[in-house]
Amino acid sequence: MTKKNSPYGKTLRYIASAIAALVGAGAVHAAEIATDPGDYAALPAGTSLGLLYYQHTERNANYANGNRTPGDFKLVTDIGLARFVHFMKVGDYIVDPQIIVPFGRVDLQTSFGPLNPVSASGVGDPMVGGTLWLVNQQEKQQWLGVSAFVSLPVGNYDAAKGPVNLGENRWKGIFQLGYVTALPANFMLDVVGEYAVYGDNENFLGLRRQQDASYGLQTHLRYMFSPQTSVALSYYQDFGGATKLNGVSQNDRMNNGRLQLGFSTFVSPTIQLQAQYGQATKVENGAKEANRFNLRIAKVF
Repeated sequence: MTKKNSPYGKTLRYIASAIAALVGAGAVHAAEIATDPGDYAALPAGTSLGLLYYQHTERNANYANGNRTPGDFKLVTDIGLARFVHFMKVGDYIVDPQIIVPFGRVDLQTSFGPLNPVSASGVGDPMVGGTLWLVNQQEKQQWLGVSAFVSLPVGNYDAAKGPVNLGENRWKGIFQLGYVTALPANFMLDVVGEYAVYGDNENFLGLRRQQDASYGLQTHLRYMFSPQTSVALSYYQDFGGATKLNGVSQNDRMNNGRLQLGFSTFVSPTIQLQAQYGQATKVENGAKEANRFNLRIAKVF
């Protein structure tokens, strides 16, 4: 009898089908680092940014292989992100070393598979890294940057809660290539490709969880009312990232999309406010976002 067809394998697949909706519900998952419009426009060397984010997300349905699973489901997350960025010159290039620290609360409000209603709060896994700009043409409004980040497994994690955690108990590497260009009629276009690799979580509900690499595309189309104020339509698409529990494939590959509308403006020469609203457009596997509200304040130093 093979592992795939054994009762042991079936049990693992049952557990995973019930929890796949919850994995990645923390601070920065799906798109591992979800960019905002203008993130890949370099600032002058010597500039620093302090950013504070608040993200409220409601997920009211779970999907497996493109079909909604039966029963009630509700997952609510309230996540904050503290981010510090410093732009500096290395040789002829601009780079921006930075750190991102997530914190907040994940709240499963309905029983789901083997999990009863449960919540977790605290600090998530911090990320450190930065961007190197290969093209930095302020006068043409064109930029091309390559980024690398590592997620450090030091956030709050309780193995008994499995996916309902702020921390992930594993290492991650996240790589992006972002391009920004001006378009006619006061429009700007951002295109960002992402690739992420994952270490193993050796204690996930008592199991070993492995994950294939994931990849995605993020796009932002902005209309600039002025250099200080804009509206943007953003789309995020994620692929891959299938998992295994104790070596048993869970057939949970992502093919998920989200649409988001945003507004940003400088309320003073050094303070920018941004508000966004979004919804999932497609979920092949996992929890579907019914509503997402993002707020961000950025301070330029």
